[in-house]
Order: sequence, then C-alpha cells, then structure tokens
Amino acid sequence: MSERLQPGDTAPAFTLPDADGNEVSLSDHQGRKVIVYFYPAALTPGCTKQACDFTDNLELLTGAGYDVLGISPDQPEKLAKFREAESLKVTLLADPDKKVLDAYGAFGEKKNYGRTYQGVIRSTIVVDEQGKVERALYNVRATGHVAKIIRDLGI
Repeated sequence: MSERLQPGDTAPAFTLPDADGNEVSLSDHQGRKVIVYFYPAALTPGCTKQACDFTDNLELLTGAGYDVLGISPDQPEKLAKFREAESLKVTLLADPDKKVLDAYGAFGEKKNYGRTYQGVIRSTIVVDEQGKVERALYNVRATGHVAKIIRDLGI
C-alpha cells in the first residue's frame, strides 16, 4: 500500500484519459484549486450518489475557484456510459493500471464484511493553486461527503 498524502505534500503529477479518451493532466489546472476524488467503480450506487452530488454542486465549487476531477480504475468507455446515464458534468478520468490511485494513497487494503482485499479507498484530495496538497481525506463516505467538503472549505 502506498503512503497517504499529507497537507503540504506536492500532489503527484498525472495525465489520464477522460471519458472521451482525451488526455487530462493535473498541470492543466495550474493556478486553480482542484478537488481530486477517487471512487471504486462507475455505475454503482455509492459512486453514482457521490458523482451526482459533485455534479449538483459543480457550479458552486467552480465559482469558488475549484475544479473537480473524479478518478476510478474504469475504462474511458465505461466512464462515458456513466456520464451519459447520470448526466454528470464532472470530469471523469480513467486509471485502469491504478498508478495514480496508488500515487495518491487511494488504493490498498480494505476490509468489508470481515474479509480483507485490495481495492480503491474512497478518497478526496484538495490541491491548491501551486500543486500542493491542502487537504487529504481518506475512507470518506459517498453520501453527504460533498456537503461536508463545501462546509469544510467555507464555500
């Protein structure tokens, strides 16, 4: 399991394909704050709730200077289906080899119903305008998480 990020760390650089196969890099957002959230799988109930919450609050977040990127190990084609099925407006990125998930400490050991396995740890990292980690939240809940971020960031 990789190290979890801490406030003040430099956010690991990345370039990943979005739902349409276009390359998106963290550096594309230089000068803006970025909320990077990691979720286990598109088209599942918890991940759908979380993505819809981000979409519903996207105008508020972007107005406050935050871009939102959602990252999962899904392929771009599945992300496109997810976006269309749920009318999502957040940018969804594909990380099938889990390199970015690992670099951000969002992939590792999980426990569920008494069994231990490797998987995506639902996490949210807030990156400041200079590319430094402002907040690193791990094992977040899908429901109510976006409202909590908005409160915590004072938006």
